[in-house]
Amino acid sequence: MMTSTPRPSMAALLSSLALHEGYTLSPLPGVRWLRSNRPLDVTPVLYEPGIVIVCQGRKRGWLDDQEFVYDEQHVLAVAVPVPFVMQTEASAERPLLAIYLRLDLQLAADIAIQVDEQLPHATPISSIRPSSLVSSRMDAALADAVTRLLQAMSKPLEAQVLGPSILREIYFRVLTGEQGETLRASLAAQGRFGQIGRAIQRIHREHASPLTVAMLAHEAGLGAAAFHHHFKAVTRVSPMQYLKSIRLHQGRLLMMRRGMTAAAAASAVGYESPSQFSREFKRLFGLPPQAEVERIKHAFALPPLPEGPFVTSH
Repeated sequence: MMTSTPRPSMAALLSSLALHEGYTLSPLPGVRWLRSNRPLDVTPVLYEPGIVIVCQGRKRGWLDDQEFVYDEQHVLAVAVPVPFVMQTEASAERPLLAIYLRLDLQLAADIAIQVDEQLPHATPISSIRPSSLVSSRMDAALADAVTRLLQAMSKPLEAQVLGPSILREIYFRVLTGEQGETLRASLAAQGRFGQIGRAIQRIHREHASPLTVAMLAHEAGLGAAAFHHHFKAVTRVSPMQYLKSIRLHQGRLLMMRRGMTAAAAASAVGYESPSQFSREFKRLFGLPPQAEVERIKHAFALPPLPEGPFVTSH
């Protein structure tokens, strides 16, 4: 009687792929490995749309008064980039090991459409309230797919041939999981959520320009009062607070990656006053610009340059 060899754990597999602290590129576009050997205290973050799968350790995020846990039992999906605060639990003995999937919006939308077409008795997507962030439990089917992806990634031929199909399965498992309906509703970009999404895209695209609420409301096809209300329902902040956060995150990114001074970064992201930029930067991040840049460089290895159209934390 033959016995099967026990499958290595996700953490063991990922540890062999993410050898260095910080982000490591995988053989698949949009897929990165994350390793953190130290805890990270509560800090403002800005994720682009994506899926975060933690294989070891724990992250906690807070958006307004709502807490999101993503650890070995939970997966975080980000449909719309929203500023929130995050804390990482990790140590050198038990590092945080995670997979970050930058959301392929076309792939996710195609799968969502197929799923909804095959579920005629499900709740209509148009009647489900979308959400910018979704934290859901990791079920056995998703864990199995993630394990197979990590196994394939250590072998170049399997990574190239099998990787894309396993990645598609992971999307499917997330989109049909515990919070799948909510996430599919978000990706459908229907109704008010879709209108606000257009305004958010413009903010990320033109954050250095003198944008106004009136301009963003026009982009969304809404009156100013309705736009303000629905924007805050999606992001938990006002449009101008969101714009300010995007500019400050981008300013920090420019100082970290390009060695810009605070004054140069302030000008590059649309601030007329360097002193106002520094005041608002310290209010958000808790430290003056240069001190925060030094802190983040020493606390966390920089990932590869962002590839998508959205401003991100790093």
